[in-house]
Amino acid sequence: MNSQRKILHADCDCFYAAVEMRDDPSLRDIPLAIGRSREHRGVIATCNYPARAYGIHSAMPTAQALRLCPHLTLLPGDFDKYREVSRQIQTIFHELTPLVEPLSLDEAYLDVTGVEGFQGSATWMAQWLKRECLARTGITVSVGVAPAKFLAKVASDWDKPDGLTVIPPEQVDSFVASLPVKKLHGVGPATGARLEALGVGNCAELRRLPRERLIEEFGKFGHRLFELARGIDERPVKIERERKSVSVETTFDSDLPDLGQARDGLAPLCDRLEERLERHGRPAIAGLFVKVRFDDFSLTTLESRGQAIDRPSFERLLAQAWARAERPVRLLGVGVRLQPEAARQQLTLPL
Repeated sequence: MNSQRKILHADCDCFYAAVEMRDDPSLRDIPLAIGRSREHRGVIATCNYPARAYGIHSAMPTAQALRLCPHLTLLPGDFDKYREVSRQIQTIFHELTPLVEPLSLDEAYLDVTGVEGFQGSATWMAQWLKRECLARTGITVSVGVAPAKFLAKVASDWDKPDGLTVIPPEQVDSFVASLPVKKLHGVGPATGARLEALGVGNCAELRRLPRERLIEEFGKFGHRLFELARGIDERPVKIERERKSVSVETTFDSDLPDLGQARDGLAPLCDRLEERLERHGRPAIAGLFVKVRFDDFSLTTLESRGQAIDRPSFERLLAQAWARAERPVRLLGVGVRLQPEAARQQLTLPL
């Protein structure tokens, strides 16, 4: 690993809720979540720390959150306001370095390797970043500092809220050795369970498995696991992130009981997708997909290539996806996969 790299991962603390608490201080000390109203169904977008004390977290169904905390304050969210605050924070990021890779409205990677100010200290840069974001926007930001992207992201989450965690190059090996594998980039519940079945709970235990065994168990991701267990992550900070898909989805107030009503629910989604594609300038399409969440919260996604981007094509995918469970439908989504930039360039090369 290039131990000379200096990467920051900046992550706003409970961003949407933080903006609301900034604008209305009476919300600071009560359980607060951003989500749809009690009369509607949906999921929690984010919540503040008093709400998290009740076990509430992002992506939790609103109904479940209300069972855990009946006096939870729910706000619908003002995403135009959140985008404006995000723009202000991104401006501060770019004052420090032009090498900024936004991941969402509330987090980004910054490569500060070449920054000459602050005597070259990434720790001082992180401290400045936190001070400026709080002073100019009223939002606290947790920052992780490390020689690699995945380590910087782990570090930013280490001491939330309002945290600053630094992993110097000389401490990478010992820090990673004790790191639970569930903290590794790309390790979700399924992969975590498979690693646990192999007797692997942290990276020191993961290091005992040969690369060949990991590839045999996990395919190409096995090679990635081999590197991450040793703190190796050479991914650069990308100034421009290539959009991979365009999609729309909705959670229904009442479950759609059968395929016929699910088809009816598909129509307005197809119209919204068409409008969104127009706004994106009709990008080159590689395929289309349908996403279905059933009433038991199980989720299935079905993709297809080579079909027309029209309602009949989405209806055919929906029928196949619905047949996997044949249950009432809670959420529907439709979208398209975009053709990668490299593939588009190859198509335009002269013969």
